[in-house]
Amino acid sequence: MTDVPVGLLVALAVLGIAFAAAMSAGEVAVTRVSRAAVTDLVADQHPAAARVRGLVEHSQRVVAAASFVRLLAEMTATVCLTLVVASGSLPWWAVLLVTVALVALLAFLLVRVSPRSVGRAHPVSVLAVLSGPLTVVTAAFGGLGRAASYAGPAQDEDELREMVQRVSESEVIEDDERDMFRSVLELGDTLTREVMVPRTDMVTTNADTPVHKAIALLLRSGFSRVPVVGESVDDLRGVLYLKDVVRRLRLVPGVGDPDADAFLAAPASSVARPAVYVPESKPVDELLRELQAGASHIAMVVDEYGGIAGLVTIEDALEEIVGELTDEHDRSAPEVEDLGDGVYRVPARLGRDELGELFGLQVEDEDVDSAGGLLAKALGKVPLPGSAGDIHGLHLVAERAEGRRRTLSTVLVSLAAPDEPTTSTPADGVPTDGAPR
Repeated sequence: MTDVPVGLLVALAVLGIAFAAAMSAGEVAVTRVSRAAVTDLVADQHPAAARVRGLVEHSQRVVAAASFVRLLAEMTATVCLTLVVASGSLPWWAVLLVTVALVALLAFLLVRVSPRSVGRAHPVSVLAVLSGPLTVVTAAFGGLGRAASYAGPAQDEDELREMVQRVSESEVIEDDERDMFRSVLELGDTLTREVMVPRTDMVTTNADTPVHKAIALLLRSGFSRVPVVGESVDDLRGVLYLKDVVRRLRLVPGVGDPDADAFLAAPASSVARPAVYVPESKPVDELLRELQAGASHIAMVVDEYGGIAGLVTIEDALEEIVGELTDEHDRSAPEVEDLGDGVYRVPARLGRDELGELFGLQVEDEDVDSAGGLLAKALGKVPLPGSAGDIHGLHLVAERAEGRRRTLSTVLVSLAAPDEPTTSTPADGVPTDGAPR
């Protein structure tokens, strides 16, 4: 090969490598700089502050344009070096090996490693220095980044997940903070039916139940809101709020007054608010926004057939982010405690076999597996503190409910009185035959 301008080719190769290195540093810097740092730059009236802010606001376009120009610069340097090496008397295979080795070394050290390290360590300074060239490059080739800008929320979410993972691996944030970030990102993938209180666990009051009995139910259950139902749970009449009842009672002169007596004897449906309904397939993030917008704390969950599948509260949605919310009066997990006179305090989740062993009984039941389940079966409904029932020769009394959902925590168990039919006493003190109501 003759008449090769070696000096010009070497100069072009050096310029190409230098420009590629600058673009490589700019790519990293524009993705690492924080908006707070840009704000400080503007406050200091830095000459390049306006350009830096523009680059950060269009970072995807900047990265796409800088990557494209970097590749052009690297290819230009590669071609120039190849021509320089080929201008000698080396055989073709030697030209190939020398060119590949030389380009790989220069690209790795001068383009990829060192510039990126500088951009990562000093993003603000790098952007301030390179703001001019990056602005020109983005204006010329920024259209290449529009496809990335329109990639959609799925790509943005994946990028956020990767960012959280990288930050957590660097121990900048704690594990619980990382889990919270992940919970927020996964909120849109969680459906309402996954966080709701199922229909079988709902505590309800009948529409014709007097207000004074409904108050007793609210106080005994520990809930501040309960659904009001008619002939069945699907016949929902509204939601009874404890604060509404208290507010109405404050408006009457006092107990014994005819107005107070009339109010306490009125049906619960007369005080109930209209219920908010949401489909069970609604994502939890949309549910949270809807409850916030409507200033509602509770909503009834409807299945695909229009029936009531359960209920959900704003706390259920928040628990998906911050974890379980516990009451300040909740105690640690209870253990079996012998109270004497043949009475035991047991956890509601104690297995029926372990429960039977306390009294030398064989408790067999295909429907339930725990002490709380046995009591619920005897009652035919969700047990509340004070509820009592006899089943399989045992007398069970619901003692304490804990947690935000007021889940039964402990049960008092003793041997049932002999020669007595199986009965149950609900929380309102009215005996039943154990059949569901």
